Amino acid sequence: MTLTFHWFLPTYGDSRYIVGGGHGLPAGTAGGDRPASLGYLTQLVRAAEEVGFEGALTPTGAWCEDAWLTTALLVEASERLKFLVAFRPGLLSPTLAAQMAATYQWHSGGRLLLNVVTGGEGHEQRAYGDFLNKAERYARTDEFLHIVRSLWRGEQVDFEGAHLRVENARLVRVPDPVPPIYFGGSSPEAGQVAARHAEVYLTWGEPPAAVAEKIAWIRRLAAEHGREPRFGIRLHVISRDTAEEAWAQAGRLLSGISDEAIEQVQANLRRSESEGQRRMLELHGGTAKGLRELEVAPNLWAGVGLVRGGAGTALVGSHEEVADRIAEYAELGLEEFILSGHPHLEEAYWFGEGVLPILRRRGLWKHPARNTEDTAPAAVPFAAS
Repeated sequence: MTLTFHWFLPTYGDSRYIVGGGHGLPAGTAGGDRPASLGYLTQLVRAAEEVGFEGALTPTGAWCEDAWLTTALLVEASERLKFLVAFRPGLLSPTLAAQMAATYQWHSGGRLLLNVVTGGEGHEQRAYGDFLNKAERYARTDEFLHIVRSLWRGEQVDFEGAHLRVENARLVRVPDPVPPIYFGGSSPEAGQVAARHAEVYLTWGEPPAAVAEKIAWIRRLAAEHGREPRFGIRLHVISRDTAEEAWAQAGRLLSGISDEAIEQVQANLRRSESEGQRRMLELHGGTAKGLRELEVAPNLWAGVGLVRGGAGTALVGSHEEVADRIAEYAELGLEEFILSGHPHLEEAYWFGEGVLPILRRRGLWKHPARNTEDTAPAAVPFAAS
């Protein structure tokens, strides 16, 4: 099995720390916030493309820039990188979304992947004018994806459901290729939608035993519909030449988190309606601990989740150790890995130059665009004999 790796575009900004840097740091310490400018995101896209990532996830929410518009601008700055655009189906019509995807595929040469986010935070959904409860949001997502998939097949659609209604809907152009649907969620409602519609079911970075249970759960539900989805995982990563260096970096990130920041973030996260978020909170308990006390499975560190919603765990270790943990997840059935790190530009190179070559030697990965074994080494001027 050949694994697929994606990187992450922090369209809310980047830093050498999890929650932003540069404030109160002693003189001579590298820090500072990096705004999510088109210039910086272009650097990230080109780095991810160069080292061998297949695509890049772009988040959605009131706390970041719009994913559709941002990635559309970045298409021209890249050659082959795909864009995993996260979007919320309740905030636009299914016909418009289907049309947008078709347009994106036409102009990008087929580089769109779609991450459907139903929305686990009721207060944020209400800010966008969406007042459905969680169960209703998942029911609407089910209707939404039914309509979109019918349109992508070139059908004329007349549909009236509990939440959505369209009449004589049809696309002038269908997407080519049809973008795969990535979908995550740990609640019973999420499982049913994933079973019917997801090409790739995503989980956040839980310990292997918990991930294995999720995969078995979705496989069982999908089999009832005659479907066999692929599986992926969303993780942060801190990979270095030695384990000591990696854990030192994790310790530096932890040292940049104040007790006040943890208390504020955890209070907000405890309001979440997301079952996945609840599972993330259980891993660290919502309070600061010692560095290695936050290691919830071998090389799986829950410190990121102290001050970050959503994916809250990181693989921490030497390049060999990180490759070992990825191989273990792959044995469970995971094929796609969506990774990130702080800062995202530097960590893309640490992983791309440290871990991916190990996985290539093990037969678990190959560069999407070239044979890396044929890449010429960097030359030193005037050193050739």
